Amino acid sequence: MNFKIHRGTQEIGGSCVEVWTDETRIVIDIGMPLVEKDGSEFDFGKYHHFQTDELVRKGILPDIKGFYQNEQLGIDGILLSHAHVDHYGFGRYLHPDICYYLGAPTHKLINLTCLFTPQQNNIKNWTYFEKSKAFFIGNIKITPFWMDHSAFDAYAFLLEAEGKSIFYSGDFRGHGRKSGAFKWFTHNAPQSVDYLLLEGTQIERNAHKDKTEREIENELIAIFSEKGKINLVYSSGQNIDRLVSVYKACKQTGKTFAIDVYIACILKELSNYASIPYPSRNFKEVRVFFPHYLCNRISSQNDANLLYQFQSFKITKEQISEEKGNVVMLVRSSMKFDLDHIKGIEGGNIIYSMWEGYLRQESTKIFLEYLKGRQFKIMKIHTSGHADIETLSQMADAIKPKKIVPIHTFRGNEYQKHFNYQIAQVKDGETVTI
Repeated sequence: MNFKIHRGTQEIGGSCVEVWTDETRIVIDIGMPLVEKDGSEFDFGKYHHFQTDELVRKGILPDIKGFYQNEQLGIDGILLSHAHVDHYGFGRYLHPDICYYLGAPTHKLINLTCLFTPQQNNIKNWTYFEKSKAFFIGNIKITPFWMDHSAFDAYAFLLEAEGKSIFYSGDFRGHGRKSGAFKWFTHNAPQSVDYLLLEGTQIERNAHKDKTEREIENELIAIFSEKGKINLVYSSGQNIDRLVSVYKACKQTGKTFAIDVYIACILKELSNYASIPYPSRNFKEVRVFFPHYLCNRISSQNDANLLYQFQSFKITKEQISEEKGNVVMLVRSSMKFDLDHIKGIEGGNIIYSMWEGYLRQESTKIFLEYLKGRQFKIMKIHTSGHADIETLSQMADAIKPKKIVPIHTFRGNEYQKHFNYQIAQVKDGETVTI
């Protein structure tokens, strides 16, 4: 049994791992990078006009034979751990006949993202797996373990073949609303695997311990309790834990939770898999607004039916203006045009609830400066979607691996300070034979 980390041993994002035996070859994740080699933000706009073979030569796409369009298929399947673009974002280049193995909600999220944004994907052949239920791709046995993460439906994977084993942690944490999933894992983890590929997004934070989502909810309750001000929340539309925290804070304080139609579609779809709020008679606090540019895009694609399904729960710009002291509104930088047409909201609060690294993006900076110009007070309330060091150690101690391989981290050289296990630091593109 062999594996090769194509990207991730020296950076966060762009995850891609190839695993093979004499009979079977699979890939785990095909993520788009978050950073360039010089550490600056990755801008795919500079590369989108290149052909697949050129992207491989430039090191943008991993060099995997039989993986891409216009090649003879040589990969038996691809596993997707979750629906974050740094784990699936290069799927558009894959061979159309390749089989994806993923969770059903992950597939729904990817499809909705492709509908509402310029992102593209190429999932034409798929098989859904279920948590904790083992399945085979060729002679590789795979067991998916459901994980707590800021992405809905996130998994780690145990891979076993030829008497050897690899555990791919994916992205995970233990302080979200699915913390029970991680606690269950620590009591049911596979033992003594040969290699644990352990994400280390937060290694650089040392002793920092993250807030729980319940603590986030309580902070939001305190802010929403202030009367007379509109509260805008700048957060990812796919961070379902955070949306639930905002909703619960709205319910506690008697506020209306205004979400855009994209997020409404996501919540409605995912309500088939979990008890989460979505625009319906059961969740009267949730109302839907229709951003100008987003709705024009959907209408131009002949997908207007997606918009009409929420007409009964519509909240207009005029209603938001009139009821501003009673509204919590989820926003993103593309909504400046819409906010321009909501009157009298000056002096409100804008709650930034994302990774601080996104504050360096030009679009985010311009949007927040715009709100400052309307006398908004900026507040930062967030907790990471990734494991702190204590939680990373809990995973390692649950598995007791023979070796730990740093992945999804900029600080792989610091692992030995934190774990009492042998650390195998490999390089991108290096083959490891177990």
